[in-house]
Amino acid sequence: MHISLLPIFGAAGAIAARLTGLVLFAPFFGSAVIPARIKAMLVLALTALLYPMASPWIPALELAQWPLAFLRELTIGAALGIVTNLIFDGLQMAGELLSIQMGYSLVNILDPQTNVQSTVMATFNQMIGMLIFLRLNVQFWLLRGLARSFEFLPPGAKNLSGTFVSACVHACAVVFSIGVEMAAPVLCATVVADVALGLLGKASPQLPLLLLGPSIKSVLGLAVLVCVLKYWPDQLQQLFLQSTGMADHFLHLAN
Repeated sequence: MHISLLPIFGAAGAIAARLTGLVLFAPFFGSAVIPARIKAMLVLALTALLYPMASPWIPALELAQWPLAFLRELTIGAALGIVTNLIFDGLQMAGELLSIQMGYSLVNILDPQTNVQSTVMATFNQMIGMLIFLRLNVQFWLLRGLARSFEFLPPGAKNLSGTFVSACVHACAVVFSIGVEMAAPVLCATVVADVALGLLGKASPQLPLLLLGPSIKSVLGLAVLVCVLKYWPDQLQQLFLQSTGMADHFLHLAN
């Protein structure tokens, strides 16, 4: 009995390509702290697990179709990861805004997630977001969604639609809204403090407000941040649910 290995390797390669895009760009999986060898082993292990389930949905691909099909799968997996990663970009933006308002913009530390220099508040926000991400098991949501995607979006079925690409580009706008939303309580408090200090300076010019102002804003910002931290798990859970729903919507647009 003759068994052709071309369809087997084609299906396994398509699954691995979609998984590679997710592992490279998704939160936690795409962290710079995780070595490339570990990511490669994870992709191979998940490919072996998903192959029996996803292979019936994958049409037979000719050898000449492999490059475009694998590039398409890599794009789909990357889109799934980037949509969820937009939340962490929003948290980083919120941290940058808070650093400016609270006087921490000149203090940079090494972000363990990206291995680049970042402000203290941006690193703090991303660490809190990652802890909540892992506590909610969002990484398993992503893997479950990717496994289900092979049913209604099999590899090599057709080219990506323009609507899918346009929706991915417009999704990047949520970074600004998330950043402002997460930083809003502290921003409002520090702006009120700025106005109050300005009025106080006009009323009593001899007060050393240039020395007291940064300290007051820093302490006030930290106090407000501590008070609102207890609402972050529920808020981030809603954002993660919205991001997974958006990723599922993108997959249906791609079909």
